[in-house]
This record gives sequence, C-alpha cells and structure tokens, in this order.
Amino acid sequence: MAKQSSSSFKAASALPATLLAHLLFIAIFTMVLVWLLHFREGVAFRSLNKPKIFNVHPLLMVIGFILVSGEGIMAYATVPSSSKRQKVVHMILHLIALVLGIVGVYAVFKFHHEAKIPHVYTLHSWIGISTISLFGIQWVLSFLTFMFPRARSSTRAKIAPWHALLGIIIFSMATIAALTGLTEKFIFLQLTKHSQEGLVINFTGLLILLFAISVALTALLPAP
Repeated sequence: MAKQSSSSFKAASALPATLLAHLLFIAIFTMVLVWLLHFREGVAFRSLNKPKIFNVHPLLMVIGFILVSGEGIMAYATVPSSSKRQKVVHMILHLIALVLGIVGVYAVFKFHHEAKIPHVYTLHSWIGISTISLFGIQWVLSFLTFMFPRARSSTRAKIAPWHALLGIIIFSMATIAALTGLTEKFIFLQLTKHSQEGLVINFTGLLILLFAISVALTALLPAP
C-alpha cells in the first residue's frame, strides 16, 4: 500500500499546482493593492501621513518574499529552457526578492523611527528579521557555490538537496511572517470580522497560504 502511494505521488504532475500558483499570484497582488490603496490611503517613502510609509513594508514584503520568491522556487518547473538558464532565472528572481525585502524592512524601520515606535518587539518582527537574514545568507552562499566561482561538481551535488530544503524552510518562514504580520495589523487596527478591510486582510492571508502550498507542491512534484 505504501509503495502504491509512493508511485502515485511520483506519477502526479506539478502542472495543476503550478497553474493554481500563477492564478493566486495575480489574486494576492490585486488584494494587497486594494487593501493598501483603497483602505490604507496608499504608499509613500516620505509623507506627513506616517502610515503611508509603513504601507511600503507589506507591499514589498508580499511582492518580494512571497510572490517573486515563490516564482523563483518554481522556475525549474515553469521556465521552458535548459537547466543552466533555469538556474539563472532562479537566482535573479531571488535577488529581486531580496532587494525588495531589504527595502521593505527599511521602510518599516523608517516608519517606527519617525513615529517613535520601538523596533523589533513582536513575534512577527522576530520571524521576519530571521527570515531575511537566512534568505540573504542562502543567496550569497548559493551564488558562490552554483554560479561563481562555483564549487566542484561533486560538492554541488552534495549541497543541492540541502539548498533546496533550506529554501523551502525559508519560504515557509516568509509565509509565517506574512500571516503573523497580517494578523498583527488586523489587531492593531482593531478591525472586526465583519468589516470590509478585515475581510480583505483575512482573505489575503488565506490566498498567501494557498500560494505557499502550491509553490511547495510544484517544487516537490515532477515538472510537467
């Protein structure tokens, strides 16, 4: 029975999960824009309306660490090209995600500084700082190992499974950070479950969770 389940898992294609992930990408992007532009008055790096500065944070963190990073993980299944080119796309997308993440973290530190709010005092912030730190370390080590100057083929073969595992772990941490951040904002804004903004935040969180599951399935199942 176990062997039959294992063979069925291997025979399954990643295509449905990949298609679902792309649809969720569009839905999440739309929901975040609706939330920040319609309910939260927009985004700005400089403004007398300080919450606009904060809004840069969730926008860039969701786009970078969830959406772009997720697409980077799926690159080996979604980019119809050679393994070498897939690797380049994978690294570039994760570099974009890292840059967006750094700017997003800068935005929230800038907001806290100007609004005179303590830094890094919630579970969300602890998870977020840990995630972006591991993400940065993972990217640099991966570039040195797989791109330039490149380790020996035997070394790369040994490291590759651990690289993939750590990548999924970091992406899971990013997902947790996003969900705790949305929950934290829901509570800080004192929203009710029946408010329109509360519904937007909750549905965005559910879509992010479904996106993360779809990305994980795409990475684990055979490419279409």
